[in-house]
Amino acid sequence: MAMWFLWSLLLWGALPIAVIHTQVLSKVGGSVLLMAEHPPGFKVREAIWRSLWPSEELLATFFRGSLETLYHSRFLGRAQLHSNLSLELGPLESGDSGNFSVLMVDTGGRVWTQTLQLKVYDAVPRPMVQVFVAVAGDPQNSSTCRVFLSCQAPNISDITYNWRREGTMDFGVEQHRLFTNGQVLSISLGLGDRDVAYSCIISNPVSWDVATVTPWESCHHEAASGKASYKDVLLVVVPVLLLLLLVGLFSARHCGPCSGKKKKDVCTDGVVAETENPLV
Repeated sequence: MAMWFLWSLLLWGALPIAVIHTQVLSKVGGSVLLMAEHPPGFKVREAIWRSLWPSEELLATFFRGSLETLYHSRFLGRAQLHSNLSLELGPLESGDSGNFSVLMVDTGGRVWTQTLQLKVYDAVPRPMVQVFVAVAGDPQNSSTCRVFLSCQAPNISDITYNWRREGTMDFGVEQHRLFTNGQVLSISLGLGDRDVAYSCIISNPVSWDVATVTPWESCHHEAASGKASYKDVLLVVVPVLLLLLLVGLFSARHCGPCSGKKKKDVCTDGVVAETENPLV
């Protein structure tokens, strides 16, 4: 009779004495406890948990003092009804977000309904910060360096980007220095910023992670690398050009008079004649 009464409430939409709404946040791979709350003095006789959206499914029931969670649903094997009538779900998957409800009836026949909205997020991974040097000069003469810091993270939803200059308590930076929803930060560095580090903090409602770089190292490395490459080119190219020039001059001087078949014969005859008739 009691179970029939519960099903009648579900099918005919009987009006409860109260409805409360709660939002619950969790992350993929974790677990969540959907708390069944009711007013003081409300002695629960029967209770039923349901998934309302994206699909309507029966998850668990409490009837005549017996807890039951053996119903076939997408949470089969991942749902546990506790003695306080709270429902634990886990490990959670990315598609588990949705609306849930628990309907309770007390010993006096009063009805209490609670609706909960579960939002499941992916845990944010470690971001990667890349440094792009916009203007870098000779490290011995230049005192400034303008760079763009790009914070990269996988394409997951609801990510927020924040930048922090290490050594300060301020998480914010001037808005005109941020681009692409905060993913890119533009900064100008001076000689006093050689040891200054910047951190990119990515977060969503359930997790966060951070990556830190020292931009001046990239300025110095790029300028130094360009200078070393220029010297290497000179050390290799100049000797080769000189060698080729000397070979060309030598060839022109010694083979120029003997170029061509006739000139070659004349030169050969002359050499033979000089050999056969040496000077006395």
